[in-house]
Amino acid sequence: MVAGCLPAYYKRQRWRWCSDHPSTAARNIGSVCEHGPLNHPLALLESGRKSLSAECPSLPVSTPNPLPPLPDWILIKPWLDQWLQEDLGRGDRVAQALWPQTSESATAVWVAKEAGVIAGLPIAAQVFQRLDPQSHWEALVAEGDRVAPGMAIARFEANTRALLSGERVALNLTMRLSGIATATRQLAEKIADLPAQLVDTRKTTPGLRLLEKYATRVGGAQNHRFGLDDAAMIKDNHIQAAGGIAAAVRRVRAQIPYPLSIEVETSNLTEVAIALDCGVEIIMLDNMPVEMMQQAVQAIRQRGDHVKIEASGNITLPTIRAVAVTGVDYISTSAPITRSSWLDLSMRLPS
Repeated sequence: MVAGCLPAYYKRQRWRWCSDHPSTAARNIGSVCEHGPLNHPLALLESGRKSLSAECPSLPVSTPNPLPPLPDWILIKPWLDQWLQEDLGRGDRVAQALWPQTSESATAVWVAKEAGVIAGLPIAAQVFQRLDPQSHWEALVAEGDRVAPGMAIARFEANTRALLSGERVALNLTMRLSGIATATRQLAEKIADLPAQLVDTRKTTPGLRLLEKYATRVGGAQNHRFGLDDAAMIKDNHIQAAGGIAAAVRRVRAQIPYPLSIEVETSNLTEVAIALDCGVEIIMLDNMPVEMMQQAVQAIRQRGDHVKIEASGNITLPTIRAVAVTGVDYISTSAPITRSSWLDLSMRLPS
């Protein structure tokens, strides 16, 4: 079972805040979505399973997805058009020459060329559907499933020109997201038997944040904040510019709406003590040695369990378990997005 979208403390505050102050992402999406303004991404991510075939009647899906499907606001028409325009330009010279008419249909099979975790098949389906509204697809694996080399993962039926013209865009997106999901799963499995939960960060590719965070969730992480308006996180540069932790917390608390939580980044035990005295709800232990982190956790727990603890910095496969054992609540890392490799997939057409 993949964890929910946000840690509980973010989720609780976010529901109250976003009702009147939708995030920038939600505002931008709502302004271009043909269905009208949308709720905040979190509300849609947590709305439960919604039938993809209901949103796209021409795209029946045969394999149930254990996760909520890719929300419809992630792949709206302007994004698809931009991705396809980048590759197609003034048109696919070869495909248009070989298939000037779009009546000839074909079936393409996608195959995994290496082991990993699949994420993003609904994206591929919508790429092909944009080029051929009558296209159909069949998921042979579910989002989040492990695959082995040579395994067929999906089948797409569309006119031949659409399949070949959309192949690279569809594969690029799915390979990227599957690579993120694979790297996330590797980290999540290292701490699966411990209370600490893996969360992602805002270190995402501009324009692809929602998709990349979808992939980390498929891989087994929770989503950290989607943007700067999701939580009041006071980081090192804020602290330096504001004149210290206490001054930064005091000024932020005077401005943010009640009851939004405040998180403070700390790098040593002195800063942890100051953050505790300021009464913040969340303390980040950033780039601390494990021994110092253990001391910090003990100091925070002596004040009670109401303060949540997030560890961040230098989170790798060899180090993540030692960090989780210290007793932190959350471990945040950008590694699955910033350091992962694409999962190699290919498309095959019958000869």
